[in-house]
Amino acid sequence: MVRAGSTGAAVAAWEALFVAQSTLARRFAAAPVWHGRTMQEYDVLYQLSKPGAERLRQCDLTSLLLISQPSLSRLIDRLVQEELVERRPDPEDRRGTILSLTGAGLELQRRIGAGHARDVAAAMRERLTADEIETLRTLTERLVATEE
Repeated sequence: MVRAGSTGAAVAAWEALFVAQSTLARRFAAAPVWHGRTMQEYDVLYQLSKPGAERLRQCDLTSLLLISQPSLSRLIDRLVQEELVERRPDPEDRRGTILSLTGAGLELQRRIGAGHARDVAAAMRERLTADEIETLRTLTERLVATEE
């Protein structure tokens, strides 16, 4: 038995969090909602669809995703070529570019997002009560806040 508050308890909690995330990510990746897209492509579309993303630069996007800078660059190049994302010069920094969704990119994000949101909600509600879901959100936000 691991004693509450001990290093072992902290490590066990971290491992449980990691296993839960990995298990759910595999489940979500196998869902039929992606319309031929990967979860990483959707993550880019999702981040660019959020309020305040109108001025999102690629370096800002890198910090929001679990993907390396070179992989993200290639992924964005593909999305630009497919006319789902566009690059435009940053008026405040001539060296930078701002990323944004095209109309087609926003429509695809919304279509995928609706199905993905249903899958996420179903997975959470299968195992957790509404109060537990809220507690989980609060705790994970607190963990992330220590890193910002």
